[in-house]
Amino acid sequence: MTQLSSTLWQYYQQSIFLLTQPFSPHSSFAIVTAFNPMGENLSSCQNLLYDRRLQAEIDTMKVPYRSVIGASPDLQHMEKSWALFCDIQSGLELGREFNQLAIYYVDNGRLLLLPCLCSEDSIELGDFSAKAQLVSELPELEF
Repeated sequence: MTQLSSTLWQYYQQSIFLLTQPFSPHSSFAIVTAFNPMGENLSSCQNLLYDRRLQAEIDTMKVPYRSVIGASPDLQHMEKSWALFCDIQSGLELGREFNQLAIYYVDNGRLLLLPCLCSEDSIELGDFSAKAQLVSELPELEF
């Protein structure tokens, strides 16, 4: 693993999630982004294009989904993401397709960080509800 992805892995463990509605504590879903593939900071326009491609791909999966924002605890870094109600394998495949180092998966309220294109081990991060923040509307990310 490179130093960059090792550092990012540490950041991923600290992420919080902004959402406009609570999820059922018994639901299972993947949280996937298309932003900044392979951990490289892209321009807003590039991220928007990847995000549109990801949403189109999710549409073809015929699964329920919702928009969420994955963010650093201080909200200085935010990435548009999608919570999709699918199995772990489908979430991982989607993450790999969009060159993501990792995805999150929530299983019965427990938040997991799962590697896609890095060599780290999966890690449980505790209760998803502790990492979720309800907001009246998702912040506009600049594009």
